[in-house]
Amino acid sequence: ITNASTDSLFFLHEFGIRKTFPEKCLQEAQDFGKTVKKQDRQGRLDLTHLNSMTIDPVTAKDFDDALSITVDENNHYHLGVHIADAAFYVKAGTELDKEAKKRANSTYFPNECVPMLPEHLSNGLCSLKPNVIRLAVSILMHFDEKGALLEKTIKRSFIKSKKRWSYPEALSCLQGKKKSPYKKALENLKDLAMLLKKQRQLRGSIDFSLIDSKILIGEIGEPKGIVKEEYDVTHQLVEEFMLKANELVALTLSDLGRDLIYRIHEEPNSDNFADFLVTAKSLGFSLEDPPTDQEIQMLFQEARHSPHFQRLSLSFIKAMKLACYSKKNIGHYGLKLSHYAHFTSPIRRYADLTVQRILFNEMEAEDLDETASYISDQERNSMKAENAVIFLKKLRLIQKIYKKDPNKKYLATITSVKPYAIFFEIQDVLIEGSLHISQIGRDFFVFCPRKNALIGERTKTSYSFGTEIFVKVKEVDLTFQQAKFFLC
Repeated sequence: ITNASTDSLFFLHEFGIRKTFPEKCLQEAQDFGKTVKKQDRQGRLDLTHLNSMTIDPVTAKDFDDALSITVDENNHYHLGVHIADAAFYVKAGTELDKEAKKRANSTYFPNECVPMLPEHLSNGLCSLKPNVIRLAVSILMHFDEKGALLEKTIKRSFIKSKKRWSYPEALSCLQGKKKSPYKKALENLKDLAMLLKKQRQLRGSIDFSLIDSKILIGEIGEPKGIVKEEYDVTHQLVEEFMLKANELVALTLSDLGRDLIYRIHEEPNSDNFADFLVTAKSLGFSLEDPPTDQEIQMLFQEARHSPHFQRLSLSFIKAMKLACYSKKNIGHYGLKLSHYAHFTSPIRRYADLTVQRILFNEMEAEDLDETASYISDQERNSMKAENAVIFLKKLRLIQKIYKKDPNKKYLATITSVKPYAIFFEIQDVLIEGSLHISQIGRDFFVFCPRKNALIGERTKTSYSFGTEIFVKVKEVDLTFQQAKFFLC
Protein backbone atom coordinates (compact mmCIF):
# COMPACT_ATOMS: atom_id res chain seq x y z
CA ILE A 1 0.00 0.00 0.00
CA THR A 2 2.08 2.90 -1.28
CA ASN A 3 -0.43 5.74 -1.24
CA ALA A 4 -1.64 6.90 2.18
CA SER A 5 -4.72 8.52 0.63
CA THR A 6 -6.10 5.08 -0.28
CA ASP A 7 -5.60 3.35 3.09
CA SER A 8 -9.29 3.43 4.02
CA LEU A 9 -10.39 2.44 0.51
CA PHE A 10 -8.07 -0.56 0.65
CA PHE A 11 -9.59 -1.83 3.90
CA LEU A 12 -13.15 -1.03 2.85
CA HIS A 13 -12.57 -3.42 -0.03
CA GLU A 14 -10.68 -5.90 2.19
CA PHE A 15 -13.56 -6.12 4.69
CA GLY A 16 -16.40 -5.75 2.21
CA ILE A 17 -17.75 -2.49 3.62
CA ARG A 18 -20.07 -0.51 1.36
CA LYS A 19 -19.03 3.08 0.65
CA THR A 20 -21.31 4.38 -2.11
CA PHE A 21 -25.11 4.42 -1.79
CA PRO A 22 -27.48 3.13 -4.48
CA GLU A 23 -29.17 5.91 -6.45
CA LYS A 24 -32.66 4.93 -5.25
CA CYS A 25 -31.49 5.16 -1.65
CA LEU A 26 -30.00 8.62 -2.18
CA GLN A 27 -33.20 9.78 -3.90
CA GLU A 28 -35.37 8.63 -0.99
CA ALA A 29 -33.22 10.68 1.37
CA GLN A 30 -33.33 13.75 -0.89
CA ASP A 31 -37.12 13.54 -1.15
CA PHE A 32 -37.49 14.52 2.51
CA GLY A 33 -36.06 17.98 1.78
CA LYS A 34 -33.73 19.91 4.04
CA THR A 35 -36.09 21.09 6.79
CA VAL A 36 -38.66 19.49 9.07
CA LYS A 37 -42.12 19.95 7.57
CA LYS A 38 -44.89 21.48 9.67
CA GLN A 39 -47.15 18.44 9.20
CA ASP A 40 -44.39 16.15 10.48
CA ARG A 41 -44.55 17.88 13.86
CA GLN A 42 -48.24 17.12 14.37
CA GLY A 43 -49.02 14.86 17.33
CA ARG A 44 -45.57 15.41 18.78
CA LEU A 45 -44.51 17.03 22.03
CA ASP A 46 -43.16 20.53 21.42
CA LEU A 47 -39.91 20.72 23.41
CA THR A 48 -38.32 23.63 21.54
CA HIS A 49 -38.43 25.71 24.74
CA LEU A 50 -35.97 23.44 26.54
CA ASN A 51 -32.26 24.30 26.87
CA SER A 52 -31.31 21.29 24.74
CA MET A 53 -27.63 20.93 23.86
CA THR A 54 -25.34 18.42 22.20
CA ILE A 55 -21.90 17.38 23.48
CA ASP A 56 -19.73 15.55 20.96
CA PRO A 57 -16.17 15.27 19.60
CA VAL A 58 -14.78 18.32 17.81
CA THR A 59 -15.05 16.67 14.39
CA ALA A 60 -18.56 15.20 14.82
CA LYS A 61 -21.24 15.96 12.25
CA ASP A 62 -23.92 13.37 13.05
CA PHE A 63 -25.50 14.43 16.34
CA ASP A 64 -27.67 11.53 17.54
CA ASP A 65 -28.42 12.84 20.99
CA ALA A 66 -29.13 16.06 22.86
CA LEU A 67 -29.55 16.72 26.57
CA SER A 68 -31.70 19.16 28.54
CA ILE A 69 -32.04 19.69 32.28
CA THR A 70 -33.86 21.80 34.84
CA VAL A 71 -33.75 21.70 38.65
CA ASP A 72 -36.91 22.51 40.62
CA GLU A 73 -37.40 24.06 44.05
CA ASN A 74 -37.03 20.62 45.70
CA ASN A 75 -33.61 20.16 44.08
CA HIS A 76 -35.12 17.49 41.86
CA TYR A 77 -33.64 17.00 38.41
CA HIS A 78 -35.76 16.97 35.26
CA LEU A 79 -33.60 15.43 32.55
CA GLY A 80 -34.38 15.11 28.88
CA VAL A 81 -32.44 12.73 26.64
CA HIS A 82 -33.50 13.55 23.09
CA ILE A 83 -32.60 11.06 20.35
CA ALA A 84 -32.82 11.73 16.61
CA ASP A 85 -36.01 10.13 15.27
CA ALA A 86 -34.32 8.29 12.42
CA ALA A 87 -37.14 5.72 12.37
CA PHE A 88 -39.54 8.42 11.14
CA TYR A 89 -37.47 8.80 7.98
CA VAL A 90 -36.13 5.28 7.52
CA LYS A 91 -39.22 3.10 7.28
CA ALA A 92 -38.96 -0.68 7.26
CA GLY A 93 -38.73 -2.13 3.76
CA THR A 94 -37.65 1.07 2.00
CA GLU A 95 -34.47 1.39 -0.04
CA LEU A 96 -32.98 3.44 2.82
CA ASP A 97 -33.79 0.64 5.24
CA LYS A 98 -32.41 -2.12 3.02
CA GLU A 99 -29.10 -0.30 2.63
CA ALA A 100 -28.89 0.61 6.33
CA LYS A 101 -29.45 -3.02 7.30
CA LYS A 102 -26.72 -4.22 4.92
CA ARG A 103 -24.26 -1.77 6.48
CA ALA A 104 -25.59 -2.36 10.03
CA ASN A 105 -23.53 0.53 11.40
CA SER A 106 -21.36 3.47 10.44
CA THR A 107 -17.64 2.79 10.13
CA TYR A 108 -15.21 5.40 11.46
CA PHE A 109 -11.68 5.89 10.19
CA PRO A 110 -9.19 8.52 11.46
CA ASN A 111 -10.01 10.92 8.63
CA GLU A 112 -13.47 9.93 7.45
CA CYS A 113 -16.78 8.28 8.26
CA VAL A 114 -18.57 5.72 6.10
CA PRO A 115 -22.12 6.36 7.31
CA MET A 116 -24.98 3.91 7.71
CA LEU A 117 -27.39 6.50 6.30
CA PRO A 118 -26.79 8.93 3.42
CA GLU A 119 -25.24 12.22 4.53
CA HIS A 120 -28.44 14.08 3.64
CA LEU A 121 -29.93 12.35 6.69
CA SER A 122 -26.92 11.45 8.86
CA ASN A 123 -25.33 14.91 8.75
CA GLY A 124 -28.48 16.79 7.80
CA LEU A 125 -32.14 16.17 8.54
CA CYS A 126 -31.57 13.62 11.34
CA SER A 127 -28.63 15.41 12.94
CA LEU A 128 -29.61 17.46 16.01
CA LYS A 129 -27.85 20.61 14.87
CA PRO A 130 -28.19 23.86 16.83
CA ASN A 131 -30.90 26.41 16.08
CA VAL A 132 -32.94 24.21 13.74
CA ILE A 133 -36.03 22.14 14.47
CA ARG A 134 -35.46 18.39 14.46
CA LEU A 135 -37.71 15.40 15.11
CA ALA A 136 -36.75 13.40 18.18
CA VAL A 137 -37.69 10.66 20.58
CA SER A 138 -37.44 12.14 24.08
CA ILE A 139 -36.94 10.21 27.30
CA LEU A 140 -38.06 12.62 30.01
CA MET A 141 -36.85 11.60 33.47
CA HIS A 142 -37.54 12.96 36.95
CA PHE A 143 -34.88 12.25 39.61
CA ASP A 144 -34.81 13.24 43.27
CA GLU A 145 -31.87 15.03 44.86
CA LYS A 146 -30.08 11.69 45.43
CA GLY A 147 -30.44 10.57 41.82
CA ALA A 148 -33.29 8.10 42.36
CA LEU A 149 -35.61 7.87 39.35
CA LEU A 150 -39.14 8.92 40.31
CA GLU A 151 -40.85 8.80 36.92
CA LYS A 152 -40.16 8.65 33.21
CA THR A 153 -41.98 9.33 29.96
CA ILE A 154 -41.01 8.41 26.41
CA LYS A 155 -42.57 10.58 23.70
CA ARG A 156 -42.06 11.51 20.09
CA SER A 157 -41.16 15.18 20.03
CA PHE A 158 -39.50 18.00 18.17
CA ILE A 159 -36.68 20.07 19.62
CA LYS A 160 -34.40 22.95 18.76
CA SER A 161 -30.91 22.50 20.16
CA LYS A 162 -29.63 25.72 21.72
CA LYS A 163 -25.94 24.85 21.83
CA ARG A 164 -23.45 22.52 20.13
CA TRP A 165 -20.65 21.76 22.60
CA SER A 166 -17.45 19.95 21.75
CA TYR A 167 -16.00 17.96 24.63
CA PRO A 168 -13.00 20.31 25.11
CA GLU A 169 -15.24 23.38 24.99
CA ALA A 170 -17.68 21.96 27.55
CA LEU A 171 -14.81 21.00 29.84
CA SER A 172 -13.33 24.49 29.53
CA CYS A 173 -16.68 25.96 30.56
CA LEU A 174 -17.02 23.66 33.58
CA GLN A 175 -13.49 24.59 34.65
CA GLY A 176 -14.41 28.29 34.55
CA LYS A 177 -12.10 29.06 31.62
CA LYS A 178 -14.96 29.82 29.22
CA LYS A 179 -18.10 31.86 29.83
CA SER A 180 -21.48 30.64 28.62
CA PRO A 181 -25.16 31.22 29.47
CA TYR A 182 -25.45 27.43 29.53
CA LYS A 183 -22.80 26.88 32.20
CA LYS A 184 -25.37 26.25 34.96
CA ALA A 185 -27.10 23.63 32.82
CA LEU A 186 -23.75 21.92 32.24
CA GLU A 187 -23.05 21.94 35.97
CA ASN A 188 -26.48 20.44 36.69
CA LEU A 189 -25.87 17.73 34.09
CA LYS A 190 -22.52 16.96 35.68
CA ASP A 191 -24.00 16.76 39.20
CA LEU A 192 -26.77 14.38 38.16
CA ALA A 193 -24.37 12.26 36.09
CA MET A 194 -22.09 11.80 39.10
CA LEU A 195 -25.08 10.59 41.16
CA LEU A 196 -25.92 8.03 38.46
CA LYS A 197 -22.28 7.03 38.18
CA LYS A 198 -22.19 6.37 41.93
CA GLN A 199 -25.27 4.13 41.61
CA ARG A 200 -23.60 2.22 38.80
CA GLN A 201 -20.48 1.68 40.89
CA LEU A 202 -22.59 0.49 43.84
CA ARG A 203 -24.15 -2.23 41.71
CA GLY A 204 -20.68 -3.46 40.75
CA SER A 205 -20.05 -1.83 37.38
CA ILE A 206 -16.43 -0.76 36.90
CA ASP A 207 -15.60 2.71 35.65
CA PHE A 208 -12.41 2.63 33.57
CA SER A 209 -12.25 6.20 32.14
CA LEU A 210 -9.27 5.23 30.00
CA ILE A 211 -7.09 7.63 28.07
CA ASP A 212 -7.82 7.37 24.35
CA SER A 213 -5.58 8.29 21.44
CA LYS A 214 -6.35 9.95 18.15
CA ILE A 215 -4.12 9.93 15.10
CA LEU A 216 -3.89 13.25 13.26
CA ILE A 217 -4.18 12.97 9.49
CA GLY A 218 -3.01 15.40 6.80
CA GLU A 219 -4.84 16.33 3.60
CA ILE A 220 -3.52 13.37 1.59
CA GLY A 221 -3.96 10.81 4.32
CA GLU A 222 -0.44 11.06 5.76
CA PRO A 223 -0.24 10.69 9.56
CA LYS A 224 1.01 13.81 11.34
CA GLY A 225 1.11 12.68 14.96
CA ILE A 226 -0.77 11.19 17.90
CA VAL A 227 -2.78 13.10 20.50
CA LYS A 228 -3.99 11.54 23.73
CA GLU A 229 -7.51 12.34 24.89
CA GLU A 230 -8.50 11.96 28.51
CA TYR A 231 -11.94 10.52 29.23
CA ASP A 232 -12.94 13.56 31.24
CA VAL A 233 -16.14 14.47 33.07
CA THR A 234 -17.87 15.72 29.89
CA HIS A 235 -17.46 12.31 28.23
CA GLN A 236 -18.61 10.65 31.45
CA LEU A 237 -21.79 12.70 31.80
CA VAL A 238 -22.88 11.91 28.25
CA GLU A 239 -22.15 8.22 28.83
CA GLU A 240 -24.16 8.07 32.06
CA PHE A 241 -27.25 9.58 30.44
CA MET A 242 -27.02 7.36 27.35
CA LEU A 243 -26.69 4.29 29.60
CA LYS A 244 -29.74 5.32 31.59
CA ALA A 245 -31.82 6.01 28.46
CA ASN A 246 -30.81 2.67 26.92
CA GLU A 247 -31.69 0.83 30.13
CA LEU A 248 -35.10 2.51 30.50
CA VAL A 249 -36.10 1.79 26.91
CA ALA A 250 -35.13 -1.88 27.31
CA LEU A 251 -37.10 -2.13 30.57
CA THR A 252 -40.11 -0.35 29.05
CA LEU A 253 -40.29 -2.68 26.04
CA SER A 254 -39.70 -5.75 28.22
CA ASP A 255 -42.54 -4.70 30.55
CA LEU A 256 -44.78 -4.32 27.49
CA GLY A 257 -43.93 -7.89 26.52
CA ARG A 258 -42.38 -6.94 23.20
CA ASP A 259 -39.57 -8.81 21.51
CA LEU A 260 -36.54 -6.62 20.90
CA ILE A 261 -32.84 -6.72 20.19
CA TYR A 262 -30.92 -6.53 23.46
CA ARG A 263 -27.30 -5.55 23.91
CA ILE A 264 -25.97 -8.45 25.96
CA HIS A 265 -22.66 -9.18 27.62
CA GLU A 266 -21.90 -12.65 28.93
CA GLU A 267 -20.13 -13.28 32.20
CA PRO A 268 -16.52 -14.37 31.58
CA ASN A 269 -15.35 -17.83 32.62
CA SER A 270 -12.25 -18.52 34.69
CA ASP A 271 -10.18 -19.45 31.64
CA ASN A 272 -10.65 -15.95 30.21
CA PHE A 273 -9.35 -14.44 33.44
CA ALA A 274 -6.12 -16.45 33.53
CA ASP A 275 -3.83 -13.77 32.05
CA PHE A 276 -5.52 -11.00 34.01
CA LEU A 277 -5.11 -12.87 37.30
CA VAL A 278 -1.42 -13.53 36.59
CA THR A 279 -0.88 -9.85 35.78
CA ALA A 280 -2.76 -8.60 38.84
CA LYS A 281 -1.00 -11.02 41.22
CA SER A 282 2.41 -10.13 39.79
CA LEU A 283 1.69 -6.52 40.82
CA GLY A 284 0.86 -7.55 44.38
CA PHE A 285 -2.94 -7.65 44.21
CA SER A 286 -4.66 -10.54 45.97
CA LEU A 287 -7.52 -12.12 44.02
CA GLU A 288 -9.47 -15.35 44.22
CA ASP A 289 -9.84 -17.54 41.13
CA PRO A 290 -12.36 -16.68 39.84
CA PRO A 291 -12.46 -13.23 41.48
CA THR A 292 -15.70 -11.79 42.85
CA ASP A 293 -17.16 -8.57 41.46
CA GLN A 294 -16.33 -6.83 44.74
CA GLU A 295 -12.68 -7.94 44.58
CA ILE A 296 -12.31 -6.66 41.03
CA GLN A 297 -13.91 -3.35 41.90
CA MET A 298 -11.65 -2.97 44.95
CA LEU A 299 -8.59 -3.77 42.84
CA PHE A 300 -9.37 -0.99 40.36
CA GLN A 301 -10.12 1.47 43.14
CA GLU A 302 -6.69 0.75 44.64
CA ALA A 303 -4.96 0.87 41.26
CA ARG A 304 -6.69 4.02 39.95
CA HIS A 305 -3.85 6.39 40.84
CA SER A 306 -1.05 3.93 40.12
CA PRO A 307 0.97 3.82 36.88
CA HIS A 308 -0.53 0.39 36.22
CA PHE A 309 -4.19 1.45 36.00
CA GLN A 310 -4.36 1.77 32.21
CA ARG A 311 -2.58 -1.56 31.63
CA LEU A 312 -4.63 -3.41 34.22
CA SER A 313 -7.83 -2.04 32.72
CA LEU A 314 -6.88 -3.15 29.22
CA SER A 315 -5.88 -6.58 30.53
CA PHE A 316 -9.28 -6.91 32.23
CA ILE A 317 -11.17 -5.77 29.14
CA LYS A 318 -9.31 -8.35 27.03
CA ALA A 319 -10.37 -11.03 29.53
CA MET A 320 -14.04 -10.26 29.04
CA LYS A 321 -16.20 -11.58 26.24
CA LEU A 322 -17.36 -9.21 23.53
CA ALA A 323 -20.79 -7.64 23.92
CA CYS A 324 -23.20 -8.45 21.11
CA TYR A 325 -26.84 -8.22 20.04
CA SER A 326 -29.43 -10.87 20.82
CA LYS A 327 -33.18 -11.37 20.99
CA LYS A 328 -32.56 -13.47 24.10
CA ASN A 329 -31.89 -11.31 27.14
CA ILE A 330 -29.17 -12.55 29.47
CA GLY A 331 -28.30 -9.13 30.89
CA HIS A 332 -25.14 -7.07 30.59
CA TYR A 333 -22.27 -8.27 32.77
CA GLY A 334 -20.04 -5.21 32.34
CA LEU A 335 -22.77 -2.71 33.21
CA LYS A 336 -24.36 -5.01 35.81
CA LEU A 337 -27.80 -4.47 34.25
CA SER A 338 -30.59 -7.01 33.82
CA HIS A 339 -32.02 -5.15 30.79
CA TYR A 340 -30.02 -3.15 28.27
CA ALA A 341 -30.54 -2.23 24.61
CA HIS A 342 -28.90 0.13 22.15
CA PHE A 343 -31.30 2.98 21.41
CA THR A 344 -29.43 6.29 21.54
CA SER A 345 -27.55 6.17 18.20
CA PRO A 346 -30.08 5.39 15.45
CA ILE A 347 -28.16 7.42 12.85
CA ARG A 348 -25.17 5.10 13.05
CA ARG A 349 -26.45 1.74 14.42
CA TYR A 350 -29.17 -0.44 12.91
CA ALA A 351 -29.91 -2.00 16.31
CA ASP A 352 -30.97 1.40 17.65
CA LEU A 353 -33.10 2.07 14.58
CA THR A 354 -34.84 -1.29 15.06
CA VAL A 355 -35.54 -0.60 18.76
CA GLN A 356 -37.01 2.80 17.83
CA ARG A 357 -39.45 1.07 15.47
CA ILE A 358 -40.40 -1.52 18.09
CA LEU A 359 -41.05 1.26 20.60
CA PHE A 360 -43.68 2.81 18.33
CA ASN A 361 -45.09 -0.43 16.87
CA GLU A 362 -43.65 0.28 13.42
CA MET A 363 -41.90 -3.06 12.91
CA GLU A 364 -42.74 -5.34 10.04
CA ALA A 365 -42.49 -9.09 10.59
CA GLU A 366 -38.81 -9.78 11.00
CA ASP A 367 -36.58 -12.52 12.37
CA LEU A 368 -34.91 -10.61 15.21
CA ASP A 369 -32.55 -13.52 15.96
CA GLU A 370 -31.20 -13.37 12.41
CA THR A 371 -30.96 -9.56 12.47
CA ALA A 372 -29.15 -9.57 15.83
CA SER A 373 -26.63 -12.14 14.62
CA TYR A 374 -25.98 -10.27 11.37
CA ILE A 375 -25.49 -6.83 12.92
CA SER A 376 -23.21 -8.33 15.59
CA ASP A 377 -21.03 -9.79 12.83
CA GLN A 378 -21.03 -6.52 10.89
CA GLU A 379 -20.10 -4.55 14.00
CA ARG A 380 -17.03 -6.74 14.52
CA ASN A 381 -16.18 -6.47 10.84
CA SER A 382 -16.24 -2.67 11.05
CA MET A 383 -14.09 -2.74 14.19
CA LYS A 384 -11.49 -4.87 12.41
CA ALA A 385 -11.44 -2.46 9.46
CA GLU A 386 -11.14 0.57 11.75
CA ASN A 387 -8.31 -1.01 13.74
CA ALA A 388 -6.51 -2.05 10.54
CA VAL A 389 -6.53 1.51 9.18
CA ILE A 390 -5.36 2.95 12.50
CA PHE A 391 -2.54 0.41 12.71
CA LEU A 392 -1.41 1.16 9.16
CA LYS A 393 -1.44 4.90 9.84
CA LYS A 394 0.72 4.32 12.92
CA LEU A 395 3.14 2.22 10.89
CA ARG A 396 3.38 5.05 8.37
CA LEU A 397 4.08 7.48 11.22
CA ILE A 398 6.88 5.29 12.60
CA GLN A 399 8.32 4.88 9.11
CA LYS A 400 8.20 8.65 8.59
CA ILE A 401 10.05 9.25 11.88
CA TYR A 402 12.55 6.48 11.11
CA LYS A 403 13.50 8.06 7.77
CA LYS A 404 14.23 11.36 9.54
CA ASP A 405 15.99 9.83 12.55
CA PRO A 406 16.95 6.13 12.31
CA ASN A 407 18.50 6.26 15.82
CA LYS A 408 15.42 7.54 17.61
CA LYS A 409 14.75 5.75 20.88
CA TYR A 410 11.18 4.99 21.90
CA LEU A 411 10.06 4.57 25.49
CA ALA A 412 7.87 1.48 25.72
CA THR A 413 5.95 -0.31 28.47
CA ILE A 414 5.79 -4.09 28.74
CA THR A 415 2.17 -5.20 28.48
CA SER A 416 2.58 -8.98 28.54
CA VAL A 417 5.27 -11.55 29.28
CA LYS A 418 5.35 -15.07 27.86
CA PRO A 419 8.01 -17.80 28.32
CA TYR A 420 9.27 -17.04 24.80
CA ALA A 421 8.85 -13.25 24.42
CA ILE A 422 7.94 -9.87 25.84
CA PHE A 423 5.19 -7.71 24.37
CA PHE A 424 5.23 -3.94 24.72
CA GLU A 425 3.49 -0.73 23.71
CA ILE A 426 5.41 2.32 22.52
CA GLN A 427 4.17 5.22 24.61
CA ASP A 428 4.45 8.00 22.00
CA VAL A 429 2.76 6.17 19.14
CA LEU A 430 0.65 3.66 21.10
CA ILE A 431 1.59 0.79 18.83
CA GLU A 432 2.36 -2.73 20.02
CA GLY A 433 5.51 -4.70 19.36
CA SER A 434 7.29 -7.78 20.63
CA LEU A 435 10.79 -9.12 21.22
CA HIS A 436 11.70 -12.79 21.19
CA ILE A 437 13.57 -14.05 24.24
CA SER A 438 16.72 -14.30 22.12
CA GLN A 439 16.59 -10.54 21.42
CA ILE A 440 16.43 -9.16 24.94
CA GLY A 441 19.98 -9.33 26.20
CA ARG A 442 23.27 -11.16 26.54
CA ASP A 443 21.99 -13.50 29.19
CA PHE A 444 19.96 -16.68 29.56
CA PHE A 445 16.43 -15.62 30.50
CA VAL A 446 14.12 -17.94 32.40
CA PHE A 447 10.37 -17.43 32.75
CA CYS A 448 9.18 -17.14 36.36
CA PRO A 449 5.41 -17.89 36.49
CA ARG A 450 5.03 -16.59 40.07
CA LYS A 451 6.35 -13.15 39.15
CA ASN A 452 5.13 -13.35 35.54
CA ALA A 453 8.60 -12.23 34.48
CA LEU A 454 11.60 -13.19 32.39
CA ILE A 455 14.69 -13.10 34.64
CA GLY A 456 18.32 -13.25 33.52
CA GLU A 457 20.27 -16.04 35.26
CA ARG A 458 23.56 -14.10 35.30
CA THR A 459 22.49 -10.43 35.53
CA LYS A 460 19.18 -10.98 37.35
CA THR A 461 17.68 -8.43 34.95
CA SER A 462 13.90 -8.76 35.12
CA TYR A 463 11.29 -7.99 32.49
CA SER A 464 7.73 -7.99 33.82
CA PHE A 465 4.38 -6.30 33.28
CA GLY A 466 4.74 -2.53 33.53
CA THR A 467 8.53 -2.49 33.09
CA GLU A 468 9.66 0.42 30.93
CA ILE A 469 12.21 -0.27 28.21
CA PHE A 470 13.76 1.63 25.30
CA VAL A 471 13.50 0.26 21.77
CA LYS A 472 14.59 1.35 18.31
CA VAL A 473 12.97 0.63 14.96
CA LYS A 474 14.72 -2.06 12.95
CA GLU A 475 12.36 -2.20 9.98
CA VAL A 476 8.88 -1.08 8.89
CA ASP A 477 7.20 -3.20 6.25
CA LEU A 478 3.98 -1.68 4.92
CA THR A 479 3.33 -4.58 2.56
CA PHE A 480 3.20 -7.11 5.39
CA GLN A 481 2.00 -4.41 7.81
CA GLN A 482 4.51 -5.01 10.56
CA ALA A 483 7.26 -3.22 12.41
CA LYS A 484 10.35 -4.86 13.89
CA PHE A 485 12.22 -3.44 16.87
CA PHE A 486 15.33 -4.10 18.87
CA LEU A 487 16.19 -3.37 22.47
CA CYS A 488 18.42 -0.38 23.17
